[in-house]
Amino acid sequence: MQAEAAERFAALGDPTRLLLIGRLADGRPRSITSLTCGSTLSRQAITKHLRVLERAGMVRSSHAGRESLFCFDPEPLAGMREYLDSVSRHWDEALARLKAFVED
Repeated sequence: MQAEAAERFAALGDPTRLLLIGRLADGRPRSITSLTCGSTLSRQAITKHLRVLERAGMVRSSHAGRESLFCFDPEPLAGMREYLDSVSRHWDEALARLKAFVED
């Protein structure tokens, strides 16, 4: 679970990839051409970023003729949230134990 979470957090640690997730978040599949529009990055650079997101499971690709279409998969984000909630609970419990120890 930690290795998976680390890969996903790392994938989201880049501003370009966050921008791509934002563009794909409406659920509509988009081509590399449409994702490159308005960007100073090349199609190749956008493709590399999309492949990182795809390996992390947050983007899925399909083909329509000669064109690759990419869409956002929100399910991995739910897993990331569960991981963060677990870590948060752990720290909340540790802080509660520390508080109880200090107050005794």
